[in-house]
Amino acid sequence: MIKKKKSIALKLRNYFFTGVIVLVPIGFTLYLSKFLINFSTNLVPSGLNPNTYLPYSIPGIEIFLTIIFITFVGGLSLSFLGKKFLQIIDDLFKKIPILRTIYSAIGQMTDSFRNQDGNKKSVVLVEYPRKGSWAVGFATKENTGEIKSKTKQNLVNVFVPTTPNPTSGFLLMIPKEDLIYLDMTFEEASKFIVSAGTSTPKN
Repeated sequence: MIKKKKSIALKLRNYFFTGVIVLVPIGFTLYLSKFLINFSTNLVPSGLNPNTYLPYSIPGIEIFLTIIFITFVGGLSLSFLGKKFLQIIDDLFKKIPILRTIYSAIGQMTDSFRNQDGNKKSVVLVEYPRKGSWAVGFATKENTGEIKSKTKQNLVNVFVPTTPNPTSGFLLMIPKEDLIYLDMTFEEASKFIVSAGTSTPKN
């Protein structure tokens, strides 16, 4: 009788943990979807939002419109007139005292990832936060100027994202010889970080 009760308790415990494993990715995906919908709703002006004129609201249509807008801006920026217009915007932001610092920093960060081609390795393993413990990071740039002259080392700027939100993290300056450069792509590394290491990058 006792063994039977233990067996039932063990089954219930297994059911519970199986339910957690099944529901966590579903819940996280739904939460992220809700966040994206709310974020996109704030981006799209009410005058341009089809949900304003429809008899019923279509969830997620703002995300679709945002994707179209971003794609349009990307295509426009590659044209001659688009490049000229963006250059004017770029010059304007760089003349505003406070905004130019933020704008330049974000622009340099995005350029560092955009300019990395398929043959250039940027995903690295860094021994962090202690010896024997490793983290996946992104090598953004080799340090030059004052930092290099003061430290007398060839330091590489490495961004180590947090899990499961890779938009926050830590900036570390690591000697180049202490880094292990990986063959995985930026997308594979991002998926590995967001999934808390459960995804398996291709060899």
